[in-house]
Amino acid sequence: MALVHVPASVARPAPLVLDLHGSGGAAAIQERDSVMDAVADAHGFVVVYPQAAIALGDGFAWNIPGEPLIDGRSPPAGAADDVEYVRALVEAVEHEQAIDPQRVFVTGMSGGARMTSQLGCDLPGLFAAIAPVAGLRFPGPCKNGDALPVVAIHGTGDPVNPYEGRGTGYWTYGVREAAQRWAAHNACGGAPEVTPIGEVARGVTRTAYGHCPGGGDVWLYTLAGVGHEWPGGPNKTTVLDASETIWSFFAAHPRAAPR
Repeated sequence: MALVHVPASVARPAPLVLDLHGSGGAAAIQERDSVMDAVADAHGFVVVYPQAAIALGDGFAWNIPGEPLIDGRSPPAGAADDVEYVRALVEAVEHEQAIDPQRVFVTGMSGGARMTSQLGCDLPGLFAAIAPVAGLRFPGPCKNGDALPVVAIHGTGDPVNPYEGRGTGYWTYGVREAAQRWAAHNACGGAPEVTPIGEVARGVTRTAYGHCPGGGDVWLYTLAGVGHEWPGGPNKTTVLDASETIWSFFAAHPRAAPR
């Protein structure tokens, strides 16, 4: 199951953004909370909200290979292979919506961000860039041998997926280390550049790993004191518009060569 939003006016072939809900969430909740439809309408891309199949609370959870659910349980026997589900979904949407295969991207919130990280590793050549929000990981071993551009957003006050790590079984290392692992995977050279974004008082910094062969930039937006949320969403922090920030990064990082 997935929800598809196609702007009234969009050039073909169109870019595609997959937007994954968090653990216990659903496609419609992610569509509401990320406000990605408005960004798609403004910039001309198709956005798809996939829905996981493992029941969790009032919603659903992703089957992330080798990882427990947020309540510590293992995924149930026979649970759907969500990596294969996403691969097949992209293929179907590409066919139905005349999508540009060089501009296919994935983002997600929390458990959807962890799944986004997994997809970046497990589906080489499918996504041009990924954008985990409140859930950046570096799944290993990573099957993707190519550099993959990554932009991540995370608040230092996140109580669910703590910025410094030391969380539950699926959340042991911190967000900065996750970004460093992606930068190492992408063979980025030199020290990262740390830049305040907007007014210093807003507490947003961007750590940018550059000098990455193949354009595999790794950017981490750190939001001081912000909790477990999608910045810029309804009733959420306004120090950063996550969806606009993500699209800006995606638009600058199409795939360089056909897959």
